[in-house]
Amino acid sequence: MVATIGIDACRHVKGRGEYLAVAALPLLLGLHQIDETFVWWGLQGHVSAEVGRVAMWIYLVVALVVLPILVPVLMLLLETSPRRRMRIVPFLVLGAGVSAVLLEAMLVGHPSARLGSYHLAYTIGLRHGILVIGLYIVATCGPLFASGRRAIVWFGVANLTAVIVLALLCASGFTSLWCFYAALVSAAIALHLRYSKRYAGKKYLFH
Repeated sequence: MVATIGIDACRHVKGRGEYLAVAALPLLLGLHQIDETFVWWGLQGHVSAEVGRVAMWIYLVVALVVLPILVPVLMLLLETSPRRRMRIVPFLVLGAGVSAVLLEAMLVGHPSARLGSYHLAYTIGLRHGILVIGLYIVATCGPLFASGRRAIVWFGVANLTAVIVLALLCASGFTSLWCFYAALVSAAIALHLRYSKRYAGKKYLFH
């Protein structure tokens, strides 16, 4: 379903090339959720353990290594103001550092996944996890607040709220649950692209 939302978002980019990468984000997250299905199936014995493990690695690489870099890059592509672009650059640098730390932890720590009640609990053997995850949140949510577009800022508020709530409710399932939430909230991007073109030039929608 989320992948379908991503396709719909891409359909409404016509004539607004600066939105192309942003529109592709729901599609990526939708495919990300499809990939996690294979992690579930691997743990439940519906597919081979090897298929499930490959799917787990793909899921973790996208969630922990790609997104901290991808989100700041998307915001840089979207912004036209040099001043605002410079405000986003530190988040990109931070995201690259967080990605490197998480990738090293994954390569050294032998990641694993186990079935929870309503989610998957991932373990990557990360040291100083609270600090690193805190910096991860800053890198992925911060660029949204630096945007000059009001709709993006509100998306950032919703995303940050969800991150905090999910981290408090279920720390072990944070990676699985937050990425699921982020994919669902991507519907907001599709709706924005669908309806904002009717109001092109209206300051209250874009600034």
